[in-house]
Amino acid sequence: MNRHLWFPSAILLLWLGMAIFGPLLDLRPDHIELARILVPPGPGAWLGYDDLGRPLLDRLVAGASTSFFVALWVVALSAVMGTFIGTIGAYAGGVWDHIIVRIIDIFLAFPGILLAIAMAGLMGPGIDNVIIALSTVGWVGFARLARAQVLSIKQRLHVEAATALGVRPPLIIVRHIIPLTLAPLIIEASFAVAGVVIAEAGLSFLGLGVQPPEASWGSTIRDGTRYMLVAPHMVLVPGIALMLVVLAVNLLGDHLRDRVDVRMRQAG
Repeated sequence: MNRHLWFPSAILLLWLGMAIFGPLLDLRPDHIELARILVPPGPGAWLGYDDLGRPLLDRLVAGASTSFFVALWVVALSAVMGTFIGTIGAYAGGVWDHIIVRIIDIFLAFPGILLAIAMAGLMGPGIDNVIIALSTVGWVGFARLARAQVLSIKQRLHVEAATALGVRPPLIIVRHIIPLTLAPLIIEASFAVAGVVIAEAGLSFLGLGVQPPEASWGSTIRDGTRYMLVAPHMVLVPGIALMLVVLAVNLLGDHLRDRVDVRMRQAG
């Protein structure tokens, strides 16, 4: 492994470990101890306690599960839906491609996070609605990238040969086109993870995400803003965790993109 990647890899492995094994641990993120309200980090309190006397370490782990669950589902749904729409539009061409391009342009005309806030507000708070809202705006990037890739790939000789031999279009798409679009789509997905983590935290900060007593990094930051002067750890703990995860995802995404670009240039 590249020596520059050990830090982002360790952060992502820690995030993944908290998300997967956190629910299996004996944690009590909703346990209230009135005597420990706003207690700062120390020997008896690893990351301190919040305004209700709940352990921030336990809530940090529970929040990691929330962010990972939302990121996994949103990116998966967005990738499948966007890749399908972009691929079909580019391969079919003509009127279908024109309609899909216009739909993509309409979605791109609105800031994604504002559209997600509007949808979450209409549907109501909750983790399921957050996933639906973010997936509704997240497919556009995958569709645009898939369309651009397919427009280039369908002109290649092996695709034209398969068409001339009478191979059915669905089989051509699955066997000869989709595999060649996976590398850029995986890179797009890696950057989408960072965007979804921030978006989920933002919606929870606004009260449109997960609801109490469920833990989220965004809602923990929101609760801590009222105690910045007396208990800054309520904002710093989830804020630093959020920053580290997003930074790690972006660093690994940059490295993956550079590796793919080098291989494509060598292949060319």
